This record gives sequence, C-alpha cells and structure tokens, in this order.
Amino acid sequence: MPTLEDLETRQKPNWCPGCGNFGIQTAVKKAIVELDLPPENIVISTGIGCGSKLNQWVETYGFAGLHGRSLPVAMGVQLANPELVVLDASGDGDGYGIGMGHFINTMRRNLDITYIVQNNQLYGLTLGQVSPTSEKGMKSPSTPHGVIEEPVNPIRLALSSDCTFVARGFAGDIPHLTNLIIKGIKHKGFALIDVFQPCVTFNKINTYKFFRDRVYKLEEVEDYDTSDLVKAYEIAGEWGDKIPTGLFYKVDKPTYEDVDPALKDGQNPVEADISDVNVGDIMKSFM
Repeated sequence: MPTLEDLETRQKPNWCPGCGNFGIQTAVKKAIVELDLPPENIVISTGIGCGSKLNQWVETYGFAGLHGRSLPVAMGVQLANPELVVLDASGDGDGYGIGMGHFINTMRRNLDITYIVQNNQLYGLTLGQVSPTSEKGMKSPSTPHGVIEEPVNPIRLALSSDCTFVARGFAGDIPHLTNLIIKGIKHKGFALIDVFQPCVTFNKINTYKFFRDRVYKLEEVEDYDTSDLVKAYEIAGEWGDKIPTGLFYKVDKPTYEDVDPALKDGQNPVEADISDVNVGDIMKSFM
C-alpha cells in the first residue's frame, strides 16, 4: 500500500505560499493512498500553467504537454494501456480556453479519464490575465476596464456535453475534494472535477474567504438526486451568496474503450504480440 511519503518527490513545489494548488496536490495524493493505487500504474497528464506542474510533484508517471493539449495525451495513454489510472490536471485557461475543443470531445467520447481542473478564474502563470471563467467586470492586466463577456460555466457545459461524472470541489476543503477525486477515479468513464483554486497572488476577489462564505455541499442537500440531469443543470447556475460544490451528476454509460473495435474484446495494446508484424512495405510507401 503506498503512503504519502512514497508520493513525495525530491523537488518541492514552487507555487506561491498559500496557493490553492497545494490543497489539490494533497487531495490527489490522499486519494491515491486511500484507493491503494500503485504509483507505477498511474499517469498524470498536464498542459501548461501553474497547476499543470502537478505531475512534477507527485511521484507517479507523468507527461507535460502543450498548452491546452493535455487531454489528447491522456486519451492516447488510456487507449494504449487501458489498465492504467489516467489523471489529467489542467487550469481553467488551459482546459476551458485553449483546450475547449478537446474538453468537449473527450467528454463526448467518455474515455476513462479523471480530469481535475484547477479553476482560479485567471491565467496565473502569465501574471493574472483573465480566463474564460473570470467574473464579468473583473479587471486585470489584459482587461483594465473590466471583463465584458459572460464567464463560461464549466459545470453546465459538461452537463450539456453528456459528461458522465460532473463534480466541483474547493481547494480549501481537502477531505471533501479527496472524496470527489476518489469517486472520479472509481467512476468508469470521463470524470470532470472542477476545483475552486484561489490564486492568492493575482485574484483578490475569489479568495479563500470568498468561497468559504458561499460554498455548500450537495451531499448535504436533502433528497438531491445525482441522476437528475435537469436538476443538476438548474443548480449549476447558482452563483452569488450560495455556490454549490460536490457531485452534480453521475450516470453509467459505455466508455469509448467498451465500444472501440480494437479494445472491446479486452485486448490490451501494450501486450499485443507484434513479433510477426512487418512494417517494411508501409515504410517504403512513404519513400
């Protein structure tokens, strides 16, 4: 059984003191330990951004890709070896801006990937420009007169894109976030876990206090039904004095791996016998 110490890396994170990413890192490690997952069977794919350095500071396998392109890498890893546990860590600018197309299409395909989005409502690595989830009116180096667009609602976007597991956590509540990550990993299919991740350096609006004063857990709502898509979509629109966290929606559907002609028979591609495969003629065709 792995321990938290087994997941420690030689290098220490260089996030700003108080950054919400520390909470997310801790929750990921705790989930791995509680699920008793061998670190060598885990791959964390990331793009570019403060939070996308997560795989450098969790002792598992990892791949750092291009900005907004972490999900295609995660898909490739999952399809090449479906027996691995594949996590993807991305920021809101990375995942909901530059990588929006990949986000929607990966949900549509329902691959068995757990997607953790560190949502600090700005681009932290490049000094605080607004992101797709920034609140309307927010001022930043890129919008000195305030944001004029309405923010993206990632929960509603996921629900309308047939995502089979839609959740939201808060980096300031590590036990709750850990439980959501555990559920996301155990879910067979694509799991979105959007995480409120306060950026203590650049976002002076959406702070730890801002969220602690507002968030409530759907698990504590009497008779809330996580299979009710319409209700989930309605509650996902709440923003202001009350902001919901927890599991909004979950449904079981066949995964991409279940229906793909090359995978549905259970054959793991990395274990396929290719000793009698000759690619010589194919290679000659490119000459």
